[in-house]
Amino acid sequence: MKLVKILLLFSVLSTLSCVENENPSFTKEELVLIPQPKSLNLNQGSFEVTNSTKIIIAQDSLASVSSILNDLFKNAAGFELETSVDAHAENNIQLKINSEIAKEAYELKVTSKKVVLEANSKLGFVYGMETIRQLLPKEIESGSKVSDIEWYIPNVEITDAPQYSYRGNMLDVSRHFFGKEYIKKHIDRLAFLKLNTFHFHLVDDQGWRIEIKKYPKLTEVGGFRVDQEDSHWNARTKNEPDAKATFGGFYTQEDIKEIVAYAKERGIRVIPEIEMPAHVMSAIASYPWLSCTGEPIAVPSGGVWPITSIYCAGKESTFEFLEDVLSEVMQLFPGEYIHVGGDEATKTNWENCPDCQRRIEEERLADEDELQSYFMKRIEKFLNKNDKTLIGWDEILEGGLPEEATVMSWRGFEGGWEASAAGHDVIMTPTSHLYFDYYQGSPDNEPVAFNAFTPLKRVYEFRPVLDSMSVEQKEHVLGGQANLWAEYVPTEAHSEYMLFPRVAALAEVVWSPENKLDWEDFSVRIRKMMERFEVMGINYAKSAYAVQSESEIDLETGEITISLQSEFPNTEIRYALNGEELNAESNLYQNKIKVDTDTQLKAAVFKNGKVMGAVLDKTFKFHKAVAKPVIYKYPYNQSYASSGETALVNVLKGSKYFKDGRWQGWINNPAIITIDLEKETSVSEVIVGSLEEQGTGIYFPQQLKVEVSKDGKNFKEVASLKRDYQTNPGAKIDNFKMGFEPQGNIQFVRVSVEPLVKTPNGGGAWLFLDEIQVK
Repeated sequence: MKLVKILLLFSVLSTLSCVENENPSFTKEELVLIPQPKSLNLNQGSFEVTNSTKIIIAQDSLASVSSILNDLFKNAAGFELETSVDAHAENNIQLKINSEIAKEAYELKVTSKKVVLEANSKLGFVYGMETIRQLLPKEIESGSKVSDIEWYIPNVEITDAPQYSYRGNMLDVSRHFFGKEYIKKHIDRLAFLKLNTFHFHLVDDQGWRIEIKKYPKLTEVGGFRVDQEDSHWNARTKNEPDAKATFGGFYTQEDIKEIVAYAKERGIRVIPEIEMPAHVMSAIASYPWLSCTGEPIAVPSGGVWPITSIYCAGKESTFEFLEDVLSEVMQLFPGEYIHVGGDEATKTNWENCPDCQRRIEEERLADEDELQSYFMKRIEKFLNKNDKTLIGWDEILEGGLPEEATVMSWRGFEGGWEASAAGHDVIMTPTSHLYFDYYQGSPDNEPVAFNAFTPLKRVYEFRPVLDSMSVEQKEHVLGGQANLWAEYVPTEAHSEYMLFPRVAALAEVVWSPENKLDWEDFSVRIRKMMERFEVMGINYAKSAYAVQSESEIDLETGEITISLQSEFPNTEIRYALNGEELNAESNLYQNKIKVDTDTQLKAAVFKNGKVMGAVLDKTFKFHKAVAKPVIYKYPYNQSYASSGETALVNVLKGSKYFKDGRWQGWINNPAIITIDLEKETSVSEVIVGSLEEQGTGIYFPQQLKVEVSKDGKNFKEVASLKRDYQTNPGAKIDNFKMGFEPQGNIQFVRVSVEPLVKTPNGGGAWLFLDEIQVK
């Protein structure tokens, strides 16, 4: 009898055990969390969220936190979770206050019966809820109801807290204006990644984007410019003050209040940037008396350099205006910080301004740099009096730092090092790692961007502190911030493309402990996270999947060796040659590829039989001039020398990135090149490869000419080509073909390439060439 009871008891316990663990279990590889938590333990089983699951909150003030999940379930699952302050035994998500946990930290424990999230602040609960969100299936991000899915959360124990207190992203809405709804959507995505600061760049030369009631012309005039969107940003012409301005927009004060309140509910502080003393042509166009000269100007439609139209530092009326503006701004942004710019001010007008020179004399300042310091210190005193802290770009170091200013170091890490050594707080945002207006992949496959590279891996390599810093200096480093300047970013979809997935890499670097940062591990998780981005409707870049090639030519044998790789490690790269279809059955890349005849190469990363990212498509054209001696009448510029004297006859073509090492450049001279074919032969065509990027001053040639000779002394013209200037908003490569009647017994070919004489802006034009093919 006793044996029967024992067996019955064992049966009951086994049944209970099965009930406890009847939900599916997950592997660590299936957990896709970005940023990586401080501590994570994965247990057997999972918790299922159903329409009877409740969210139990510790107090009514946490009700808004429940909306992070509820809004998702309402769309994707078709039900809402009841929120209550009354505790239930199981099938609930509990938000419990734990006074021993740090402000932004949280602890999460998931069992098959309930989810318990503990924190000591609303911020901690927000971050914990975002973790729960990422633990749910990616379909939870769907904007419409998803059928045939069960909402399981893996059983985990997580202890988490941020590494840095400042985790930010800046959006420039001056160069291109983005509407309120996009800004709110972006704030949601920052919260999803546990970033906590949205830097709102509201003022610049090309647009004033915030309503100031005392100065209505700031948005009526300064908020709009002449539409020149069909031209490259840096090739746009100067506008006249009376020209019709239709392109732009601005936020009303009600819009700003709505954005700030929306961000606060998601744990995001909003820092406005009101530029001064430079980057303010939009303000001067509205009120010319703000400048030293008082002359009317227009809001520029594109790039301005140097920036000489700046606020007059000598007039009291300038400071009255700025205090009025900042007073309205402070009412809209209740946070601690106001960013005032302070960068890139060219002070030539101050040098010639009687008011500025009088100010220098009266204040006993050494020069115009100290006048800028005076300007910033005066603004800081006004902000401090209103319980605000000034943030400025690292140029505010010049002439002397305001006493309590926080420095945002963008020209590398040096400004941050110097400011921290002087006892100032620092936010690191170096161009080398965190400028998201830079290319993230080959310009041949990317939308137009600033001519520099910030690939995903480089973002992940960012570390806010430097080894050379003292302990005290490191304590002044608040964190890091990524910046998306919008000169080349005209649409919301393009903005998303430049931000994602790079902003996720930054999020992990500034949140997770440094010993948790591992590129190979992150590269696996971010690829899975991209699938969630897709459900979220984010137009993310797949640039890190793109195949990159390196090629070298052996000038003795004429053989080219090609290596292929992608930014992500351990990818499946397949390639096809000479018109073969590129598909999942194509050659698997394992060893370097060698070619010595005309070859077209296509390659791509494949995953589950599908192409991921852009397809590499390169053609190697061998011709009669390969590796032959070249004589230059005018030397190429040493800054753009490529591989030297054989660069134009080495088969290796350049990309749309003019700094890729494949282009030779000339300025103020034509390119006149003579090629010695070393033996007499017949020639009938010459092709000249050239690059144009008008924004950087590189233009296609105006005319080309081909001459041939038997002896290298007596030349005969056989072909020429003239080309009219055309507006081009992007980077473009063209091959200028000049065919002619076959010329026999020719040993020397001379190619003359004339640059554009005068650019639309009146300056000289660069001429860039990568290959001269002789056929």
